[in-house]
Amino acid sequence: MTEITAARPVSPAHLAWLTAEIRGWQADGLVGEDEVAAILGRYHAVRRLSLARLALFLGGGFVGIGLIWLVAANLDQFPPLARFLVIAAAWLGVTAGAELLAGRDEHRDDHAHGSPVVGALRGLSALLFGAVIFQAAQSLQVPAYEAALVGWWALGSLLYAYAVRGVAPLVVGLLTGLLWFGWQLAESTESGLGAVLALLLAGAVAASIAVLHDRFGLPAFVAAWREIGAALSLIGLFVAALPFVDTEDFSWTGLLLASAAVAVVLGAVSAATATGDRRWEPLAALSVVLAGALLVWWEPSRPEGGGASAEDWAHAALSVVVYVAAAAWVAVLGILRDNDRLTFLALAAIVIFTTAQSFTVFAAVIEGAWLFVVLGLIFLGSGYLFDRARRELTSTLEEATS
Repeated sequence: MTEITAARPVSPAHLAWLTAEIRGWQADGLVGEDEVAAILGRYHAVRRLSLARLALFLGGGFVGIGLIWLVAANLDQFPPLARFLVIAAAWLGVTAGAELLAGRDEHRDDHAHGSPVVGALRGLSALLFGAVIFQAAQSLQVPAYEAALVGWWALGSLLYAYAVRGVAPLVVGLLTGLLWFGWQLAESTESGLGAVLALLLAGAVAASIAVLHDRFGLPAFVAAWREIGAALSLIGLFVAALPFVDTEDFSWTGLLLASAAVAVVLGAVSAATATGDRRWEPLAALSVVLAGALLVWWEPSRPEGGGASAEDWAHAALSVVVYVAAAAWVAVLGILRDNDRLTFLALAAIVIFTTAQSFTVFAAVIEGAWLFVVLGLIFLGSGYLFDRARRELTSTLEEATS
């Protein structure tokens, strides 16, 4: 029998499931005690968010943000070239250190989701790249408050993430990319419809990219793209349902046109190449774009005496139906893709949306303490229905795969 020199780390839930299955095989006479010990000896339980991993990522994040802060504060005691060289040397040193560690055997399979040390250093490298960008801008007398600088930071982080297949720099790149996108949006449009379309189109693009990654062999990146796509779609739909968001001053800017073209093309390609139920993800995200645009385009008439009109109630009812359907789809995705964060995101979105709708629409009819009573009942009902739907879907999936 081949000697097992190193046990693979898995989550406690996976190890518990494997142990129960193997004990069942043993009870059926399929394997003996020696085989059971050999199989279970190949694995050991490791929790995904350990204190060491948390400390490493928090430490890397604080160091990266602190250095960016120092650059932004303009270190006058050093000349511009010296400041740039110090920051660039720190970035190159951290990047080289991360990749040297990634090539060592003890870090290659240190964790089921990658070495936490390597991940923290790669995330720090992506943050330090932002410091290099801003310090270079200061040295060249470029204004620091420019969206283009954040855009270059995001692009560099994403390129690094894909070059090394690192999730930490991917997260940095996605967050800074969203900051750049929102910055550009704020400068290019003052229309409520424009903001809604930008958010929803960005969500559709992210959903399509997640499906393409899942189809063509980048599984480590799928969750980040899928989660950010779902969050953008729910945020955009939330804004679309607000009564004061309208089509005033709307125009098709270059950013919106480019976003729409990319969303449609990526949605079509990802749906055509996906397998199984994954092809519905980009189509659902594109349908949310249409639903959000419809909610903003429909502007209910206001009664002369104030209050809520029948058309206001109809608009609010449609908003609730559309939003609940979108959140339910995100919750279903969380169950289908074994991603608890998506399910939590869907439930949190329902709670926030219900609260906002209650105080913007229902408060015109229900006053005082009764509004909180009704709101509490809605929360209780929503939580019960979500939990029941989750249990039913999980049970159905288990029966289908058994």
